[in-house]
Amino acid sequence: MSELNLELEVCGGCNEKIGVKDLTSILKDLNPYKREEITVGFDKRDDACVYKINEDISLVESLDFFSTMVKSPYDFGRIAATNAISDIYAMGGEPKFALNIVCFPEGENLEILREILRGASDVCRKAEVSITGGHSIHDSKIKFGQCVTGIVKNREIWKNNGAKVGDYFILTKPLGVSLIMSAYSVGMTSENNYIEAIKKMTTLNKDAAEILKKYEVSSVTDVTGFGLIGHLDECTENSVEIYADKISFLPGSYEAASEFLFTAGGQRNRRALEDEVDFTFDDFALEEVLFDPQTSGGLLFSAKKEEADKILDEMKKRGIPAFFVGRVIPRGNKKFKVI
Repeated sequence: MSELNLELEVCGGCNEKIGVKDLTSILKDLNPYKREEITVGFDKRDDACVYKINEDISLVESLDFFSTMVKSPYDFGRIAATNAISDIYAMGGEPKFALNIVCFPEGENLEILREILRGASDVCRKAEVSITGGHSIHDSKIKFGQCVTGIVKNREIWKNNGAKVGDYFILTKPLGVSLIMSAYSVGMTSENNYIEAIKKMTTLNKDAAEILKKYEVSSVTDVTGFGLIGHLDECTENSVEIYADKISFLPGSYEAASEFLFTAGGQRNRRALEDEVDFTFDDFALEEVLFDPQTSGGLLFSAKKEEADKILDEMKKRGIPAFFVGRVIPRGNKKFKVI
């Protein structure tokens, strides 16, 4: 089936996330009923919840949705599904089935919705995830996402907060998604850069997760709306030394930041953590990339140096564009030091 000539508004994505400071303030006073089978909840800001079935396996579940952020409805569906499924991979799980979440304006062309659902279906087929239903409502703005359920072996559950001093961080996808979307929406970056960003956002983290299962890792998450620094903040109580010369950018994203094409989400991320970051040299564009919200970003994980070297080597052989981010150091005056 050829793609229809239907275009969406370029905005939204994980750039819309409520800021981490606001979320923390809201959630800290809640006292939800917690079943003893819940072994991972929202208290540690992990990627998904985990429900223990028996001594061997658990269910792992996550929900993610957002408004349109690419022109193509088909690509939007692909990105939203890839992003939602990623949380299951980030917990060490195998995604099994999904429920669609649809917000769609009354009177809007239903062919747009058909293409969104087709894109999500194609990604789920590739991930061997069954779409089993969902829920739809009329809304003034198109939004789409999924609630994804998987299974995970109890001894293989990954959490996002175990990185220790001496561990090295690796990220599996380049940064700069929201900067590219912002620049493209105002004609300040090329079609090729826009297409490359879509390619990365529609790449499942399945292969990267399969490789990680062969090794000892101390923390795993995926980089989305809180940006690289925001997600690093979840991974350790110690400090992190970030290697500026190792960071990989999407083509055009650094240039977009240099032109001050800010995103709202990036500024929320900056306000939340800028006081905890020691930038040892002057590079405002780099700062923006490090705070930039990602949609369907890569897996961010930590491991001892020898293990990290082996993982990076295998990922590169598999065509995964992984790179070193930095290492965990003893807690200093600030949480992050960019060198």
